[in-house]
Amino acid sequence: MIFDKVLNLSNGVEIPQLAFGTWKIPDNEASAAVENALAIGYRHIDTAQAYHNEAGVGEGIRKSGVKREQIFVNSKVEAEIKDYANAKKSIDETLLRMKLDYLDMMIIHNPQPWIEVNQSDDRHFEGNLEAWRALEEAMKAGKLRAIGVSSFQPEDLNNLIANSDVKPMVNQILCHIGATPKPLIDFCQQNGIVVESFSPVAHGEALNNEVIKKMAAKYQVSVAQLCIRYDWQLNTVVLPKSTNPVHMKENSELNFVINDEDMKTLEAVKTFDYGSSSHFPVFGGKREK
Repeated sequence: MIFDKVLNLSNGVEIPQLAFGTWKIPDNEASAAVENALAIGYRHIDTAQAYHNEAGVGEGIRKSGVKREQIFVNSKVEAEIKDYANAKKSIDETLLRMKLDYLDMMIIHNPQPWIEVNQSDDRHFEGNLEAWRALEEAMKAGKLRAIGVSSFQPEDLNNLIANSDVKPMVNQILCHIGATPKPLIDFCQQNGIVVESFSPVAHGEALNNEVIKKMAAKYQVSVAQLCIRYDWQLNTVVLPKSTNPVHMKENSELNFVINDEDMKTLEAVKTFDYGSSSHFPVFGGKREK
């Protein structure tokens, strides 16, 4: 079953390969969405301090009836936090908001504060080391089972690898048909860092791409299913998001294989316009997320 598929982190912790993403799900809707996802079979839930829905996500986990140890829960330290004291404080605050004794993983949300993305060359090496030290400490204290980062480039990763006791266990990155950063994926996987792919359907814009639509029709699947399967076959953890239980279930129906030739065709798709989502920094925009 697709929900049973896991990848192994460098410390031996198993991470379910299919996750349920919660970006842009309001706090008052997050509980029901998470409950529905867990009822369908998802066992990996992803949130973040910046999503402002950790309380709702935690409530959904508690109300689901699924044993806590069977759910992999991840959150993220806000991108703006680049010091030890505030990072440490934020981890404890996340646990309090979610009303959980521990998280399975917590990651640094971005190497730069969002307002600096695409506008500054400062990679905040020292600040990220300080935030990372807080994550390392929380993991040693049993508050976290694993730690990682998001949107880190090789130089950001090398900074942590060279100057820390624990290297990042995951790097959560933008990865979808039309935007496949193969050199970064290869770098991570060669260094034992599991890659997670966020926005696998390009925040919905893949639904409008003719090449992708034609390929989905060939495999008799939806565009979303094709996109999720594409990231899956790159050996990454995939984080689709939907509040619609029908789409949640459809997103998990990945029992088909894209052949090698078609994978190459999809990898060659040119980056397309993100439309109304273009302003988000993760999609190349210059306004604060």
